[in-house]
Amino acid sequence: MTLRTGGQILVDQLKLQGCDRIFTVPGESFLAVLDALHDAPEIDTVVCRQEGGVAYMADADGKMTGRPGVAFVTRGPGATNASAGVHVAFQDSTPMILFVGDIDRADRDREGFQEIDFPAFFGPIAKWAARIDDAKRIPEYVARAYRVATAGRPGPVVLALPEDMLRDEVETADRPAIAPIAQPPCAGAMGALFDVLKEATNPVAIIGGADWGPAAAHHFATFAVRYGIPTAAAFRRQDAIANSCSVYAGQLGYGPNPRLQQRIREADVLLVVGARLGESTTDGYKLITPDHPDQLLIHVHPDPNELGRVFKADLPICADMGEFAEMAADWHDPDLLPFKAGEEAHREWLEWSEPKPRDGVRLDLGPCVKAMRDALPANSIICNGAGNFSGWWHRYWHYGAAPTQLAPTSGTMGYGLPAAVAAALRFKDRPVVCIAGDGDFLMNGQELATAAQAGADILVILVDNGAYGTIRMHQERDYPGRVSATKLANPDFVKLAEAYGGWAVRVDDTAGFAPALDQAMQRRGIRLLHCLTDVEVISNQTTIEKLRAG
Repeated sequence: MTLRTGGQILVDQLKLQGCDRIFTVPGESFLAVLDALHDAPEIDTVVCRQEGGVAYMADADGKMTGRPGVAFVTRGPGATNASAGVHVAFQDSTPMILFVGDIDRADRDREGFQEIDFPAFFGPIAKWAARIDDAKRIPEYVARAYRVATAGRPGPVVLALPEDMLRDEVETADRPAIAPIAQPPCAGAMGALFDVLKEATNPVAIIGGADWGPAAAHHFATFAVRYGIPTAAAFRRQDAIANSCSVYAGQLGYGPNPRLQQRIREADVLLVVGARLGESTTDGYKLITPDHPDQLLIHVHPDPNELGRVFKADLPICADMGEFAEMAADWHDPDLLPFKAGEEAHREWLEWSEPKPRDGVRLDLGPCVKAMRDALPANSIICNGAGNFSGWWHRYWHYGAAPTQLAPTSGTMGYGLPAAVAAALRFKDRPVVCIAGDGDFLMNGQELATAAQAGADILVILVDNGAYGTIRMHQERDYPGRVSATKLANPDFVKLAEAYGGWAVRVDDTAGFAPALDQAMQRRGIRLLHCLTDVEVISNQTTIEKLRAG
């Protein structure tokens, strides 16, 4: 062992744990870490423009890799800016580690410059929040952070780093890389699952969420197709299996297919794999109630604390998602005959997801999504934040297998562009598209500078209706005609994109979208289509006029 600064020890642990990228806005509170990163070419340091973008990028990276996305921010305002991304990672079950530079240890509890009690501040929205006061224990804390972030239900960890601790020179032993824990389901539970399915008449599967990945997607699709089980995606988990799968039934959440909702209500068995069955997926706990009378719930989740926490689980199965799906795919029961409902549900979804022109709409987003489906490959990564604009893509886009959808289940705005930057850096050989509303985009539009600096290839579809559309929709529903605080005065988004070195064009009618998209696809770097839409067409299903009419 040799003397190393705390900053050097920390960077060495990240390398040992397999970290190849961090996202940061630099701060004087962790200069010792930045100095150690100077000599760590194995770790790509992505410099962002606001800590909210930092945390969103780390969350997106964790979603794509299954490994913790890593972020560094400074104390006080840096940490509070990043807290929105920590909340996303918590609600979305994303592995993430946020390192926060902190004040010197001797100055604690004096309300020093930008001082916050970080374990107390982040405790409610993190799996674990702690402070490292001894540089010798950095390997211990980092190894534990990787374990906590990935074990059971994945989530965020926050570690505060006192500035003077990072400058201490100490001797300490490194910790080896944390190996994933993959718990298989017990054979008895699998046998019970198949026994329930053999007695079922209308089973439906709901998938996607914690611990989900390509292996789970592949094996579960094999299982579901073999037995003809209609398979719905939880809210914003539409890439849980490729939507081309013959039993894919569509997504739950906001604006789902009414036929799918009816199928859920009529199901006698619900096989829920990976999903928490949160408020959005269950339509406010009404589509599926916590006690779900007349329905049996088989709940498969990697975290035992989630099983039975809100929803009564008639058959709880604690297992790694990949291990469960593989065992389900390999389990052959000759007495379980395939259901016909799987292909029926898929046909219903195909009909629902095919856009039909809307009369009198100058720029109709449904055909625009169809034009994107015709022009882009199935492995394209679609990134979006929150807003009614996203509903057109949730309904009409056909997602490939994960990772092809980066969208926050927590419903945060400003997520799409940072997520797209992270995706473009992680998958340089795949098209990456940010779908954003005008209000949504300007929450983190400055991260176009990060995209430009990193040389990222990103296509931005910016839907501009001059309003906070989702709030306007609820406003018109509850207080018809009384518009308040939802109108927006926007900049020239074409000039804004050009200011960041990008290419951009304005699209104001449906016919102009496909040619503009073709031009964009022939270019590299930042490309932006500024789509001017009418706020009257408030969603893919209704208009303001209809809302006011009740």
